[in-house]
Amino acid sequence: MQARLALWAILMLALNAPAHAEPDWAAVGKALGKSGAQVSNELYRVGLPRSDLKVTLDGVQLKPALALGSWLAFRAMGDRDAMVMGDLVLTEREVNPVMSKLIEGGIGVTALHNHLLRSEPVTMYMHVTAHGDPVKLATALHAALQVSGTPLLDSPPAISSAIDLDTAAIDQELGHRGKVNGGVYQVSIPRAETIKDGGMDVPEAMGSAIAINFQPTGNGKVAITGDFVLIASEVNPVLRALRENGIEVTAVHNHMLDDAPRLFFMHFWANDDVQKLAKGLRAVLNQVKVAKT
Repeated sequence: MQARLALWAILMLALNAPAHAEPDWAAVGKALGKSGAQVSNELYRVGLPRSDLKVTLDGVQLKPALALGSWLAFRAMGDRDAMVMGDLVLTEREVNPVMSKLIEGGIGVTALHNHLLRSEPVTMYMHVTAHGDPVKLATALHAALQVSGTPLLDSPPAISSAIDLDTAAIDQELGHRGKVNGGVYQVSIPRAETIKDGGMDVPEAMGSAIAINFQPTGNGKVAITGDFVLIASEVNPVLRALRENGIEVTAVHNHMLDDAPRLFFMHFWANDDVQKLAKGLRAVLNQVKVAKT
């Protein structure tokens, strides 16, 4: 009888114990200097487009949403702690001042590389990660962003989602739907597997999905860029498929340090007929194990 009462007491304590408190995302946005969007109860993502940069590639002025979008994503981890992952778009002169501030603030750097070729000015991409109190992490990231030209003011809401593209035709060809953001049509395609880094699930919003971006350039043409998220056995089949369809491969590298499965990110570029490129991208996707729609 006493054992049953003891078990009942333990169960009641467990049921009445306070749940893990979610981080104060508004405080995180305030500390960072830029508010974001709550993707779910446990995930908060902040977009940091480099609207201050005027970058051209092969005569095309790149919209920030095409290839100049820094971002940071915070995920709640247990009692008030969080994991942050992100990608910072930087000029060459900004790289080491930002890196020094990240080191001072306890933020890890997991990759530094290009995504584009021939762009003027050159942009570099620094991937970051850290775990701890989310407000302290945001404060450290704010200090790093301040030594770059990254705008931290909240952007006004978009007035229109219109874009000079047949997005329905793109959706049908790719087999996935996208969304208009800042004059760019963005398609995000998750892989079939659950992606982990350091044993933690890495959802689509934290950079584990294939990204394909379309920017109209006139006369039925479109500039495309983004990255395919690949396992080792897919790297060369995807590389061949891109080149066979007239799409440049601009970089192949890692973004994370302890990911499972081990992932390789292949970046690409083209400016050509939209139907031709959509068909080519479909041929590339056929080489990748993506989630079923």
